[in-house]
Amino acid sequence: MSQPVVPSRTRADGEKLSVTLERGGPDGASYRQTFDVPAYDKQTVLDVVSWIQQNADPSVSYRFACRVGMCGSCAMMVNGVPRWTCRTHVSKVAKGGAMELAPLRNLPVIKDLVTDMDAFFDKWGAAEARHHPSQTRDDPIAAIDPDSPERQIADAAIECINCAVCYAACDTVAGDPDYLGPAALQRAWTLYNDAKEADPEAVLDAVTAKGGCHSCHSIGSCTAYCPNALDPVSAIAGLKRASAKRFFGARKR
Repeated sequence: MSQPVVPSRTRADGEKLSVTLERGGPDGASYRQTFDVPAYDKQTVLDVVSWIQQNADPSVSYRFACRVGMCGSCAMMVNGVPRWTCRTHVSKVAKGGAMELAPLRNLPVIKDLVTDMDAFFDKWGAAEARHHPSQTRDDPIAAIDPDSPERQIADAAIECINCAVCYAACDTVAGDPDYLGPAALQRAWTLYNDAKEADPEAVLDAVTAKGGCHSCHSIGSCTAYCPNALDPVSAIAGLKRASAKRFFGARKR
């Protein structure tokens, strides 16, 4: 795996950041460990964690891949807020030269800053948040009007990269382990409005069952913290409206 590029220019001779990591795993109690890290210009939080692992303690575990905000794998809690660490500059989040990092909230910890994403993706399956094809690969590709209202709705959330920042931000997930979470419900709303989705009613059945869209309290943390500026809370509201319309006799198709 390639390593993050650490900026070469220090901000001031001997200037340091005090960085506290939450460490540990499922086999023992978590603990906090603080490191002094050199401060650099244009330094990201991911640069900081990489410096610690490469120069101070090689046993520190964390996850990253693309380094440019495309994969979402580097997400963690930064001063209590879920963020992509590759796109978060230290200058924006450090408080008095100090910073606290922890694994994403609402997910089991594998080790240190690495979380187990299985529960997050299992809920995508439970929400039927996967495309049910209406044609086979042998059929001609159907033309879709990009300006249709349904396509506009479907396109609004298509840039979700499954980083789980919204899941970590969600207080409903924290209090209700059955809740499907904003990412899965947002994906379900996208499919519900997709003209190529074969069974939108099955999607709506899944998201109106236990732990579905009606468990959302509309707090809005998912929308507030989404790094891609998506709006899961509006998508969930759309599912609630669709379920109400169906209840009163108006089916999708």
